[in-house]
Amino acid sequence: MTIDPEFLDELDRFDSSLKRETTSHHQGDQESPDMGEGLTFADYRRYAPGDDTRLIDWKLYARTEEYFIKQYEEERNLTVHVLVDSSSSMDFGEGDEHKFEYAAKLGLGFCYLTAEENNNFRFSVFGDEHKRLDTGRSNRGELLQLVDLLNEQELSGRTDFRNALEGYLSTISSRSLVLVLSDFLRELDDIEEGLAALARNELVVAQVLSPDELDPDAVGDTVFEEPETEQELRTYFGGRLAQQYHQRLEGFTDEVAARAEDLRAAHSLVNTGEDFFDSFESLWFN
Repeated sequence: MTIDPEFLDELDRFDSSLKRETTSHHQGDQESPDMGEGLTFADYRRYAPGDDTRLIDWKLYARTEEYFIKQYEEERNLTVHVLVDSSSSMDFGEGDEHKFEYAAKLGLGFCYLTAEENNNFRFSVFGDEHKRLDTGRSNRGELLQLVDLLNEQELSGRTDFRNALEGYLSTISSRSLVLVLSDFLRELDDIEEGLAALARNELVVAQVLSPDELDPDAVGDTVFEEPETEQELRTYFGGRLAQQYHQRLEGFTDEVAARAEDLRAAHSLVNTGEDFFDSFESLWFN
């Protein structure tokens, strides 16, 4: 990989505030038994056996002779979770059009602007399971280390959306936006089940495809290779077959979008042949 971290500086042109309404079941402030910094008083409720007696408002007891518990809300920042598909099918595209590199840069861009707002980010890659790459510091130094790790990333295997994304769900414990970047070249039901696991958070789905996938320039006798299995198919590509390919691809991407939208996720089709910053702007403000 050849990701150059200098592209991060050019993201300063974008408004770093992520003005989104999250729908997570973790959204907002949550009741906490601890008092201290980062906690805001919310309300009272009657004391029940087993409650922490430290939370009893004794001044209120002096006036009412009844026990009331102070309820506090923890002030949580938004956490942005980035998951990038690292399966073999993402190892496609030449130069700046390479799918994994392009997707990784989009994810890094989200992390960069998230850190600019003093919010937290998490960065993982996934295939048949997820692998977290960040260390939880959510700063520029962390981003530079992520660039190094991503440049060393080996792409292999097949994507198991259900297993990888369901497994990732258990790591989410706060108000969150989840960005999943993949070509989604797998079975639709597997994709839907994986995305459904994350759909209780605000979910953004970026389907990343190269120009050679969206509009192959192959003509005549052509050998196609399936990158995840390395199986080859020799055929004559052109005319009716080329038309069928475009129809099937368009139908597939439309179906991925429809299933994502059924889960109330935002779907974007990303062409790696487009200017990177144009694609980032479209995805950031999706």
